[in-house]
Order: sequence, then C-alpha cells, then structure tokens
Amino acid sequence: MSLSSMPCPRRGAPIWAGLCALAAGLFLVTLFHRPALPGDAEMARRLADVLLWYSLLPRAATALLAGAALGLSGALLQRVLRNPIADPSTLGIASGAQLALTLALGFAPGLLGWSREGVAFAGGAIAVSLVLAMSLRRRLDPVTVVISGMTVSLMAAAAASAIVLARGEYVLSVFIWGAGSLHQQNWSGALSIGTSLLVGGALAALLSRPLAVLSLDDAGARSLGVALLAVRVAVIALAVGLAATVISEVGVIGFVGLAAPAFARISGARTPGQMLLRAPLVGALLLSIPDGLVQVLGGAAGDAMPTGAAVGLIGGPVLLWLLPRVTATTPPAPASEAMPRRRARPGRGLLVLTTGTVGLGMLSLAFGSDGHGWFLATGALFDDLLPFRAPRIAAAAMAGGLLGAAGGLLQRLTGNPLAGPEVLGVSAGGGAGMALALILLDAPGMGVLMAGSAAGALAALLFILVIGAWTGFGPERMLLAGVALGCMCLAILSAVFAAGGWSTFILLAWLAGSTDRVGMHEAAILAGGGLLLLAPLPLLARWLDILPLGGPTARALGLPLTASRLVLSLLAALMTALASFFVGPLSLAGLLAPHLARLLGFVRPVPFLAASVLLGAVLLILADWLGRNVAFPYQIPVGFFAALIGGPYLIFLLQRGGARHG
Repeated sequence: MSLSSMPCPRRGAPIWAGLCALAAGLFLVTLFHRPALPGDAEMARRLADVLLWYSLLPRAATALLAGAALGLSGALLQRVLRNPIADPSTLGIASGAQLALTLALGFAPGLLGWSREGVAFAGGAIAVSLVLAMSLRRRLDPVTVVISGMTVSLMAAAAASAIVLARGEYVLSVFIWGAGSLHQQNWSGALSIGTSLLVGGALAALLSRPLAVLSLDDAGARSLGVALLAVRVAVIALAVGLAATVISEVGVIGFVGLAAPAFARISGARTPGQMLLRAPLVGALLLSIPDGLVQVLGGAAGDAMPTGAAVGLIGGPVLLWLLPRVTATTPPAPASEAMPRRRARPGRGLLVLTTGTVGLGMLSLAFGSDGHGWFLATGALFDDLLPFRAPRIAAAAMAGGLLGAAGGLLQRLTGNPLAGPEVLGVSAGGGAGMALALILLDAPGMGVLMAGSAAGALAALLFILVIGAWTGFGPERMLLAGVALGCMCLAILSAVFAAGGWSTFILLAWLAGSTDRVGMHEAAILAGGGLLLLAPLPLLARWLDILPLGGPTARALGLPLTASRLVLSLLAALMTALASFFVGPLSLAGLLAPHLARLLGFVRPVPFLAASVLLGAVLLILADWLGRNVAFPYQIPVGFFAALIGGPYLIFLLQRGGARHG
C-alpha cells in the first residue's frame, strides 16, 4: 500500500488526509532530493537505482509495516488487558526483547543465526509474563501494570548496559542498533515484518469475537463461554510476536503501539473490528512521518537522529495527554503508609544505623574475593588495596545517601509514598542534560557534565511538579508522568548512543552506574558536594513536617508554599544529579531507602531523612561490594545490583497495597 493511497478514518477526515499528504510529501522529498553520487553519469545512475530499490523503497515499506505491526500489537494488548496505556514499551516487552538479543549476541550468537525473531520473542514473553504476574493481585490495574513494566524495563536496561560494558567488542553494535534505526540494505526486513503482520492480522480477525466479549467483566465473559485464560494468553502471545518481529528487525520503536489505538479511538473506532483495522493504519502513519522527518532534516549528512528516538520524543507527550483518561482501582501505597510505627527514641536507632553503615564500609574495604577464594585483607595487603577500594566505597556511600535524601524530600514534597528521583524521571533528566552537553560541546570536562546533569535534573523535577499541580499530586498520575518524562529523556540518550564515538561509552558507563573508575579526586568532589547539600536539611524540618498536609493547610500555618517547594525541589534535583552522575539513574535507592526508614519507625523529618541517608548508603555499599566480587575479576556496575534490589522492592510495595485494599 502506498502512502498516498492509505485510507484514513472518517471522523476528522481532513486532519487524517492532511497527515497522509504530509507523509507522502516527506517520502517524495527523500525520493527526489537525494545527494549527488560520485562517478560518471552512468555509474551515478546505477548507484541511484541501487539506492532506490535496495534502501529508500525498502525503508519506506518497513516504516509502514513496522508501524502497522506495532499499532496492531498495542490494540490487542489494550483490548485484552482493558488498559488504555498498554503497549510493548510500557509493558517491558521491548526492553525484554532487547536484553535477550544482547545476551544472545554476547554469549550465544548461534541463537541469532537460528532465529533472531525467536530470541526477541522469548525475551519479550518472559518480560510481559513477569509484569502480569506482578500485577495479578491488583487485578491488572492499569497503573500497577505500567509501573511493573517500568520496573522490569529498568532492570533489563541495567542488565543490558552491564553486558555491553563487559563485552562491548561484541554487543555495542546491537545497543546502538536498538535505538531504532530504519536504515535498510534489502527487502528482508520488510518481508519479515510483512509476513508477521499478515499472519498476525489473520489470527486477530479470528479472535475478534472473544475480544468483543472481553469488553464485559470477567464473570460476563465466562457466562458467554469464553475461556478467559486461553484467550488472554493467545492474544498476548500474538501481540508479543508482532512486537518482537519489529524489534528484531529495526530495534526498539516506542509508543507507536500506545498512540495508534488512542488516535484510532479518537477517530471513531469502537468495536474490536474497527480497532483492529484502524490502529495498524494509524500506526503506519505515525511511524512513517517521523521517519520522513529525520531523513529530510538530516539531508546529505544522514538521519538527524534514529527514528526510534524521534518517536520516543513524541510518545512522552502522548502519554501525558492520556493521563486524565487513566484511573487506578486503588492507590499504590503500601499498607504500612497508613499508620507508620513511630520509634520512641530515634537517636538510638540512628546510632545503630550509623555503626552498621561504618562497619559495612570497613568490611567492604577488607573482605573480598581474589579468584581463588575469600580473604580478609590486613597489614600491607590492606594498605595496598586501600587506594583502589576506598574511593569507590566512599562514592557509593555518598551517592546512596544523596539519593536516599532526595527520595525522602520528594516523598515529603509531593505527599506521594512512591515518589523517588528514579521513578519520577529526575535521574533520567540528569542523563539527558549530560547527553546534551556531550552533543553541543567538544570534549566537555567533568564540571561541565555535572552542570548539565544538574540542569537536566532540575528541569525534570520542575516539570513533574507542574504536572503534579495539574493533577492534584495524585500518586498514580505523577508516576505515569515520570514514566513519560523518562521515555523522552531516554530518547535523547538513544540519539547519542546511535551516533557512536567516545560519548557512547561515557553514557553507557553512566547508565549502568559503574564506580570502578572513581579515584580519590572524584570521590572528594562527590563527598564535598554531598556534605554541602545535606547540611541544610535539619534547618528545613518545619517545612517537611507541614508540606505533606497539603497546600491549604500549609498556607494556613504560614508556610511560604512556593518558596519552600522551590528550595526543596532545587535541593532534591542537585542531590539526584550529583549522585546519578557517579552511580547512574537505575539504582532505585531513592525509593527504597525512605521506605525502609519509615518501616523502621523514623517518622519525624530529621530522623527520617538521616535514616534515609544511612540506608541509601548501606544499599549502594552492598551493591558495590557485590559488583566487585560476584564475577571477579570482572566488575559489574553498582547500578545493576542496586536495580535488582530496588526493582523487586517496588513490586513488593505494590503487592502490599493490593492486599491492603483488597
């Protein structure tokens, strides 16, 4: 089907006709305004024919077919889960498939020769199975499903980054390719995706009646003879298969599966048949237009950015636009949040935590593995190891403490027990700021990168606070806004990854959270900056006591609401930027530490923040020790282990919330 002849939905026909014309016009520009080719006239003509038939036309066909496949996949997932924000990106399918491909290329490349689509399908299926298993106790509540998908995606991203850093000579190419480039050298990609779309469309048509019945509740569907479990498994497997085929051919293209069904509904699609027809057509259009734009804007120099990154920049605002249409069945707060146990003498508890943190740091300095067994370093050996281990342990401890404090500030600031710099996209904003510094400046130094990271984190936090004010600081919508913001920031990172070069390894090391290259100079900068940021916290105790009571109460008690929120936001952003600069955005320490502090009975602001600092330090010291010893002599990034600890804990919180609210 050509771009100009693609049918458009009836409602809003002029708008859709205009978008179709835009897609066709962009295609014609790329077709007739190609760069001059070298050689004589005959050679140039032959090269032009090769470029046309083996690059431009296959790319246009791949954009249409991949967008259609993702649109159909998203429509199936949203229908079967009754979730308007379900798609391969938000359910972790894309991250799981990319991790599986990275694992296969790094450790079992023969599997890719057997079936690249099969490897991607296995990874996506495992990821979505984990997400759905985590959400069953909350009856597949839309917000819980998306938060679970975000958590699985974070852990998969940390694992993929660790693999790339360990075996970069083998798998860096798949990470760059995963940014979602539609470059083609033949018709094989289009044929593979087209075959999958044809088979998937036929199977979806056969499932149209059960999908129509699924609009009823479970009891009503069972009364009409629908085998719910079998239908759900079949539909989800079909959706995963469509998405996995696209990912295996062109990399991760996010949010087409989210936006296409939404726009299909806006255009008037109501029945399953209408959705299954219109969503693929809208998806084809949504992917074709960004792909045409990146080609036209890039001109002779090549694509302006990967198509997947361009679509990611569009997908975030779409998710924000969908926020008012999303409701959660229960607030995702843990049961312990309602009536926290107060510790009668928090000073004693803080003394125990301080002693434990120092003891763990000393043990991490001296105890470890050398490949032949475990040993406790003493004497001269301890002196030899001290210059290597002390800086990274100090950096991990201070970074964990800063993230714990930032998470505590954000939870007090928003009144949201699931707020955290990682969950709300603040850490990803810091990465986007650092990426922009790498793009715009030639070989920026550490100070410039840290300034860019701080500016990005602050901008991200202010954005989240604006969204919070718009939505009444509702926990569910703020979390989804964080997901959207994280996707937009990660799209910027994908553009840098795809460009390659030394900046790619800088961002990869940052994304994984590696501390193995931290020296005394870097540790001193982190420690000094961290102490300066932590020092004012005791002076802000009154603000932190009053803000969770809400805006009207805070004003009635004489609190300067705007000034207090701005100061706390600035502190949290600077803490997040400084910590994330050294340990990456994926640790979830900013979520985990404040919750542990509250569970241990530290409720008043100053003891609560002090305990959050100490528990965050404990978490990252432990993660650093594991990363140093589990796979000795290889160094596994601290962010990977911290994400493995923090991710399951986030799911644990959601499960407790489900049990609490029945």
